Amino acid sequence: MKSIQVTAEHVYQVFVGRDILSEVSHHIDGASRIAVIHPQSMQAVAGKLRQDLASVESISIEVPDAENAKTSAVLEFCWMALGKAGFTRNDIIISLGGGATTDLAGFVAATWLRGIKVIHIPTTLLAMVDAAVGGKTGINTSEGKNLVGAIYSPSAVICDMNFLDSQTRDDYIGGLAEVIKCGFIRDEKILDLIESDMLGAQSSGWVHAPEVIARAIQVKADVVGTDLRETLGTSAGREILNYGHTFGHAVERLENYSWRHGNAVSVGMMFVAHLSQLAGRLDQETVERHHRVLSGVGLPVTYNRGTFNQLHDAMRIDKKSRGSKLRFIVLEQVGKPAILEGPDAALLIAAHAKLGQAEDHA
Repeated sequence: MKSIQVTAEHVYQVFVGRDILSEVSHHIDGASRIAVIHPQSMQAVAGKLRQDLASVESISIEVPDAENAKTSAVLEFCWMALGKAGFTRNDIIISLGGGATTDLAGFVAATWLRGIKVIHIPTTLLAMVDAAVGGKTGINTSEGKNLVGAIYSPSAVICDMNFLDSQTRDDYIGGLAEVIKCGFIRDEKILDLIESDMLGAQSSGWVHAPEVIARAIQVKADVVGTDLRETLGTSAGREILNYGHTFGHAVERLENYSWRHGNAVSVGMMFVAHLSQLAGRLDQETVERHHRVLSGVGLPVTYNRGTFNQLHDAMRIDKKSRGSKLRFIVLEQVGKPAILEGPDAALLIAAHAKLGQAEDHA
């Protein structure tokens, strides 16, 4: 088991390994009650977890799967369940599920009695390397994704890689987008390992899977530790974790959240790589490396379904915008992200056009 320290409002550990669910019991001291928030697909695991923690009274709060969980109605349902069970500030929420579950449960914990402890048990690759680490919580509204939320760090994150063995291949590959993102913005060794065996990288049983997952989590831990709340202004602090997300979130909105988050981020990274190159910030070779790595593991690198105006309107309400100005994290080279604020519309249109032609790149 590997332990990665995150320094935020408080210091907490992210544990990565196999057969490590017993680690939960080390983080519930002082609790009178536990609420396990989980989707229906995790019902049996949630029941087993509650049995293992039988020394503490517990309840199960079953929520919808995926993005359907991240609504104000589900949030209110969770509050009601906690209220009926008499949850106090000494009690603990445990999230068990993918990124949508950790986002929701984290926000429930942040808002119940102005904050109670939460432990995340992410069960997907995407949740392990992204949603469960860093303290971002939130729900969606009709106006966009994650527009209502809070920064609220967990007490611990337990990433048991056994869960990844039951993920579908497509879901696992979708999670790889966030791993690859960490490679481009901070840790080139991740890219090197994936490029060494792009077929093997598509499986949780790959010999280097534990290392690239731990490296991606370490990237996020390091970035969050220096800029928890994205307050560095014109400097590229925590915002670098949003590489590919401005365009990716626009795609998700246009697709009514039917796309996997990682797939949307993949085309978002491809878009911003083109934008970086057109703005004179990135060399063509690195743009082609984006295409090679992303497509090599089975992620999408093209997007033709939305018009530029539709995507532009969706990007304008992105959380990273400042006033009327769009704000992108771009690359100047691998490991060197920067901010591009208010790019000319002609650059955006040209990058969008290249995104539709990306299949022409070898």
